[in-house]
Amino acid sequence: MSVKAFELVPAVERDLLMGDKARINIECIECCGKHLYVGTNDCFIHHFLLDEVTSAKGKLSYSAQKLLHKYLGLKKPVAELRAASALERLIVLCDGVVFLVDMVTLETVPSAAGGGAKIRGVIAFCINENPVNGDPFCVEMGVLSSKRRTVQIFMVYEDRVQLVKEVSTPEQPCAVSLDGYFLCLALATQYMILNYNTGAHQDLFPYNSEERRPIVKRIGREEFLLAAPGGLGMFANAEGVSQRAPVNWSESVIGAAVCFPYVVALDESFITIHSMLDQQLKQTLSFRDGHILQDFEGKVILASTKAVYVLVPLPLERQIQDLLVSHRVEEALILTEGAQRNIPKEKFQILHKRILQQAGFIQFGQLQFLEAKEHFRKGQLDVRELISLYPLLLPASSSFTRCHPPLHEFADLNHLAQGDQEKVLRCKKFLISYLGEVRSTEVANGCREDVDTALLKLYAEQDHDSLLDLLATDNSCLLADSVPWLEKYHKYFALGLLYHYNGQDSSALQLWIRVADGDLQDSTRSDLYEYIVDFLSSCSNLDLVWKYADWALRKDPTIGVCIFTKRPATKELPELNPDDVIGYLGKHKQALLLYLEHLVLDRQIQKETFHTHLAVLYVERVLSLLSESPTDDEQLTKARERLQAMLRESNLYRVQYLLGKMENCEHLLLERATLHGKLEENEKALHILVHKLRDFPSAEAFCIWASSRRDSAYRQQLFHLLLGVYLDGSLPGQSQIAAGGGSGELEMAAVDLLNRHGEVFDAVRVLRMLPEGWSLQLLRPFLGRAVRASMHACRTSQIALGLAHSENLQLLHDRLKERKKPVVVSAKKGCHLCHNTFSEPDVVCLPGGVPVHTHCVAQRVRDSPTKRQLTNRSNHT
Repeated sequence: MSVKAFELVPAVERDLLMGDKARINIECIECCGKHLYVGTNDCFIHHFLLDEVTSAKGKLSYSAQKLLHKYLGLKKPVAELRAASALERLIVLCDGVVFLVDMVTLETVPSAAGGGAKIRGVIAFCINENPVNGDPFCVEMGVLSSKRRTVQIFMVYEDRVQLVKEVSTPEQPCAVSLDGYFLCLALATQYMILNYNTGAHQDLFPYNSEERRPIVKRIGREEFLLAAPGGLGMFANAEGVSQRAPVNWSESVIGAAVCFPYVVALDESFITIHSMLDQQLKQTLSFRDGHILQDFEGKVILASTKAVYVLVPLPLERQIQDLLVSHRVEEALILTEGAQRNIPKEKFQILHKRILQQAGFIQFGQLQFLEAKEHFRKGQLDVRELISLYPLLLPASSSFTRCHPPLHEFADLNHLAQGDQEKVLRCKKFLISYLGEVRSTEVANGCREDVDTALLKLYAEQDHDSLLDLLATDNSCLLADSVPWLEKYHKYFALGLLYHYNGQDSSALQLWIRVADGDLQDSTRSDLYEYIVDFLSSCSNLDLVWKYADWALRKDPTIGVCIFTKRPATKELPELNPDDVIGYLGKHKQALLLYLEHLVLDRQIQKETFHTHLAVLYVERVLSLLSESPTDDEQLTKARERLQAMLRESNLYRVQYLLGKMENCEHLLLERATLHGKLEENEKALHILVHKLRDFPSAEAFCIWASSRRDSAYRQQLFHLLLGVYLDGSLPGQSQIAAGGGSGELEMAAVDLLNRHGEVFDAVRVLRMLPEGWSLQLLRPFLGRAVRASMHACRTSQIALGLAHSENLQLLHDRLKERKKPVVVSAKKGCHLCHNTFSEPDVVCLPGGVPVHTHCVAQRVRDSPTKRQLTNRSNHT
């Protein structure tokens, strides 16, 4: 695809060069700075001074001034000119002879001995632009001889030339280029690389020099450009390897040059310009009768037979902008990155970022969002440039202004979409994704408020799920801009979160309560009431808790009480006084009951008032259910179970007070029995259970419960008491018939008690209590268990006695063994306690046969906190 990379500008017109002499043709050119030298076919050298002239519109032209021309006197065309500026010499090839000419006077330079400094029999030569000789006043030159298949290396000085090396070649070379020690040669049938220092060579590829003119051009350090078969421009380095893809130019190329990142080629009718970066043809210029193309220090100069032109590269930025205007993003980026080596680092970084940003907007306009995002990221785009495309997304307080010159051609999103709502929607979804990624990165530094506010507006408009996530976490959304936007889209719950984040909890609660009461419509949360309760439970502002808790309790006391029951116990939250809460809940009985359950059962606070209050509420609840008509049996059963569990498990409530509450209620006999048990009035409790309720299983359960935290003797006492109640079959004030009728039932209960819990009873005592007329068959299970238990206890004690006796015998045996062992004491052996030697035979032997002084042991016993006495006091030696 084409791009305007160069302009062809005349430098030396025909009239200035040759006037009216029609037969004069240009043969060669050389340029050194502003100085242009032209060699013609009539053996003249013309010296011009080229001045660059820039017009008011920035257009570049050249003004040429002819300084001098000189006839060389050989009557042959001047074949080649090369400037050696350090020597102020021109190296001239004319009629097969290389000689030196003064750059200023154009006079031939005589040698130091009085003769000309010449090299004869030359068909071509080149200058080494990467010299290996360190002498700054010496130029290295490679020369091709017309008679021998050799390449000669000369050193050129101000007034002489010196041969330093001669290298043979397999064929006659016809073109040469030199870099360091490396010669790139076009032979008759092939190209080759030759190291003239080591003699090593590398064949490149075949080429027929008779069919086409070979091109050997040095383009950089140890890199050459060659004209290859098939109309290809091939690159080769000093190792014979091509590190760049070839350029596809025409078959009839007669000259080539490199002006990075372009390869310029000249054929009979055109100048073609290819990119070295992507090998594409970028520009074609018509140029008739051209036969010379050279580059001099980055300046590309062409010549026809009659005039000289300069191929002026357009500024790189202009080329890139032209590509971007044509939406050729990849080419623009390739050109930018490829030109990095020609631009100062800081300037390149600025240029590269801007090009990436522009490329991103072009691809954004084409809805290529992945590519656009990548270019925005690499170009470090100020994200507000993108946000500003979307109307009303930037906060009113934002100080952002768009980049100038602009990065894109769009006024806003509507201009980009041209009314296509599908495009608008896709662009908004992209911005949501992009802002979500960059808001927590360095890209958003300094503009976090703009980013978060824009994201909130997009989330609200698009009904996006992430709106709540944004507001529930750290954010910089501006309240003034966000409130009307959230209200517009009925996002009242989200607005409450924003109020909360900005420390306006009262406003948040007022808004949520209006939604929960149906005054405002917002379907964000179906459990908004529960959320408000949870919010109040963790609210640090106690004034708000007291203010809005009443609303929550009136709406649903069972859930509203969670404000107090689920409040976290942390250092950050002020603690609520339970007494204050109980007082506050006085008019909400159900909530008060639940709160007291929380204190007593969950938190297990050991406070008499809480336990008594809870028990009283349980009693009142049961009495209330009993008074209803009809009675809800299921609710009553549950209420009584809670009351009974409370009475059994708590030891802190006021028993007498509760007994007074139940005194006249015959429906709560079981509960009264439990209370008597708490007072250890076990006879009264069992009397109620056995004689009033006739609930024998409950009587047994009472005994187990009442003795659960006591010793076995107390449990045995309770069971004997219950057995006595059963056996005492007559009640005061009853007739003998009535007593006899109940007596059989109680006797069966007594038998069942003995058979079920026989291990608890004292069998001898039971046998004394039982009536003489009872059948042993009835008591068979009890008696069998009692006999087994007695036998077990007897045998267990015998085993324990036997084990103790065995252990005693073993200890006696060990003691005798120790006594039989000698204890050796000598004047050389020291006491293990004081480390002094023994002076008398009286010693005490420690376990293990270790002898110590008697006084040391006595001292150790006195110092010991336990005052333990040694068992072995043998004095034998």
